[in-house]
Amino acid sequence: MAKRKPKQLGQILIEQGLLTQEQLDSALDEHRQTPKALGRVLIDKGFIREADLVRALSEQVGLEFVDLSDFQIDPMSASLLPETLARRYRAIPIGMRDDKLLVAMSDPANVYALDDIRAITNRDVQPVVATASDVEQAIGKFAALEGQLDDMVKEASETLDESDGPGKIEAAVEDAPIVKLVTQIMTQAVADRASDVHIEPGEKDVRVRFRVDGVLHEAMQRVPKNVQNGLVSRLKVMADLNIAEKRVPQDGRIGMKVGGKKVDLRLASLPTVYGEKIVIRILDTSHALIRLEELGFLEDSYKRFEVSFRKPYGALLVTGPTGSGKSTSMYATLNILNDPARNIITVEDPVEYRLPGVNQIQVNNKAGLTFASALRSILRADPDIVLIGEIRDRETAMIAVEAALTGHLVLSSLHTNDAPSAITRLTEMGVETFLVASAVDCVVAQRLARKLCERCRVAYKPEAPELEAAGYPEYLWSEITELFRAEGCSACATTGYRGRVGLYEVMQMSEEIERLTVERSSADDVRRVAIEQGMSTLRDDGLTKARMGQTSIEEVARVVK
Repeated sequence: MAKRKPKQLGQILIEQGLLTQEQLDSALDEHRQTPKALGRVLIDKGFIREADLVRALSEQVGLEFVDLSDFQIDPMSASLLPETLARRYRAIPIGMRDDKLLVAMSDPANVYALDDIRAITNRDVQPVVATASDVEQAIGKFAALEGQLDDMVKEASETLDESDGPGKIEAAVEDAPIVKLVTQIMTQAVADRASDVHIEPGEKDVRVRFRVDGVLHEAMQRVPKNVQNGLVSRLKVMADLNIAEKRVPQDGRIGMKVGGKKVDLRLASLPTVYGEKIVIRILDTSHALIRLEELGFLEDSYKRFEVSFRKPYGALLVTGPTGSGKSTSMYATLNILNDPARNIITVEDPVEYRLPGVNQIQVNNKAGLTFASALRSILRADPDIVLIGEIRDRETAMIAVEAALTGHLVLSSLHTNDAPSAITRLTEMGVETFLVASAVDCVVAQRLARKLCERCRVAYKPEAPELEAAGYPEYLWSEITELFRAEGCSACATTGYRGRVGLYEVMQMSEEIERLTVERSSADDVRRVAIEQGMSTLRDDGLTKARMGQTSIEEVARVVK
């Protein structure tokens, strides 16, 4: 069989809409008269960019093109190749795929370079194509980090020790290497869209992990053990915590600018057998102003919820596990209701986002300011709308219910797996069933599912067994001709997902559900009636969004049990 002739560079650029035939003819004329390569002529004449040329060349040789400016480079992979060789070969390892080391190169045809990289890293190598400028910029960035880390290790070894007193530690953690490392970690976390940073001490090293789109992945490995004290102490100093106390958990708050963007950091320390683990929640202040319509409500669910939050009184409960976006949903609802004609007061633990025009109270258990005691004071302050961060006990639940019955709109959260279970949870807390039935107006259960990356999602035709296993009713099988699955590309760090979308279950309190509540019926009975009255379950909501191409049925199955 004859080998297919590769396409010409100009032909590829024209097919991609990056070049016209007239521009190509003009560049070819100059190319024939000068020793410059055609690609260089096209760039010099301003017809294309360097990235366009490299992308076209990668297609010509049948290799993947990677835009390093939009790719999450794994620092540990980058560190496998010494800087001198990386600069000589214009190559940098950027991550792992299928047990092979991904190496971005401006000249992937350099077989000698590939052989050397295999030998040095002791790994199978898969080359990908990137622009020379992007490769050099990435090498410079990670070489600086490597040098900084080396300096920091040396500095930490000389200045910090397990036996050092708090005064010496506090002085040492102000030194530049530790400060730069903390800044680097937080900058990388924000760039990766991480919601949490985990700094975890091990027996011989320290591990740094980021939670991105609800899933943890390693951001740095093998951070030397002797850096641990300085790193943890620096973060505790920033959060105004007691650096001498390592035996009990502590929590605090940090405000800092990362890449010109203001972020609030919530820090918690936890004593472990190998030292203090630090967890940092990154609170992007822009999320506080997010619109409710942007969270992912389907039209019918949104209308059902809007009917309730537009009422002047009653209790609206948002339920779900930790990290399911309950606070974001409540803040987005407050943003709609927030106007100068209303007095809005919140009591939270902690206050995650600062909202203009809203009176926010931070719970302080040590000072005796609990949810219940704060609520009693709030109700004497003439509120129109009250937001309670979480109903945790009978006293808080009773005050919330009474407030809803006396002309206040109450928003709060509960930890239950679905909407009907919120009713039984309140009665189990000791609230009378007739009070629950009268006060609660709407319950929203929610989860966060990862959104498919729009650049690499792959459409496929599902088979009947797959549709049945996912939970689609049989009458829909003939209509579902296309679903999407995750593939992975440079834009989503090869995960196949980028961003998250909410899955919602909105249950309104009808007369029949109120009657079931008073009769102490089971959550299953309440669920059955709610579905008959039009409630879409979390799974149904997720499967609808899978049909819309927003997520995959595998992701729906992961977050909705």
